[in-house]
Amino acid sequence: MDVTLVQLRALVALVSTGTFTDAAIDLHVSQASVSRAVQALEAALGFSLVRRTTRSLELTPQGRRVVDHARRILDEVESLRDLTPRASTEVRIGYAWSALGRHTTRFQREWAAEHLEPALSFVQSNTPTAGLAEGGVDVAILRRPVDDPRFDSAPIGTERRFAALASDDPLSRRRSVTLTDFAGRTVGIDLRTGTTTADLWAGISAPAAFRDTRHVDDWLTLVAAGQVTGMTSEATAALHARTGVTFRLVRDAPPIEVLMAWRRASAPPALAALIEKARGLLADPISGTNDRRVGGPFPLSAAGSRPPVGP
Repeated sequence: MDVTLVQLRALVALVSTGTFTDAAIDLHVSQASVSRAVQALEAALGFSLVRRTTRSLELTPQGRRVVDHARRILDEVESLRDLTPRASTEVRIGYAWSALGRHTTRFQREWAAEHLEPALSFVQSNTPTAGLAEGGVDVAILRRPVDDPRFDSAPIGTERRFAALASDDPLSRRRSVTLTDFAGRTVGIDLRTGTTTADLWAGISAPAAFRDTRHVDDWLTLVAAGQVTGMTSEATAALHARTGVTFRLVRDAPPIEVLMAWRRASAPPALAALIEKARGLLADPISGTNDRRVGGPFPLSAAGSRPPVGP
């Protein structure tokens, strides 16, 4: 039996992302390479790991057990990196869509001015743990609870929710919207990393359908075309301005908790300082999310100068 780390990473990425295409994107290889690696792993083990259909992928019972082993093996390999000089001179921060939103650049600049080491490197990875489970980052910025016992997390702040609308949508003329304004619409979501679920509309008029998207660019493209309406954190609204897309505050939606997560077995250097810095920025009333002088919710539009009206 000849099992390689490349094969194990391909399998874990496939399970985390749900498709060969997305696994290839996360691993920075071709889709064919991911497929060959999984097939080679199946051949080496002597049994099937994945059931493939034209519309979905499903792990076999043996596949589920292999994935658990693969994750533990990759975690152990990743821990070896903590013995290298890089571990003390650089911290990789993973994020799925928006990092720290409008605070991201300030976070990087102020950290560099205040700390000789470690340097910070932001890494985008659209997986449930923003690259943490895959070993690509040291800490991750997440907006969903962490229920994996391998990881720990700390809250660093909260964010408001914004609707993402095609700029010719009648709702885009309002200053803000409500959850009931989504009734009867198709809402674009990200099942792997997103914070928008049907639970938001419990007891009130709900969207007609939900459409899964795989990446923030795909989501924005669908919103601009009027094919979906979006709901997202204000970090996305601040960081991803797009022609044809207008963001409006959802004034009755519950806030989103923002977390910083890390591996329990190998907390990165300067973790406490990273958490403190992030909390300070997210709570800062000058650069923070509640200050109208830095834009507030209303000007977040790439559609031109048409003034918002309505409530």
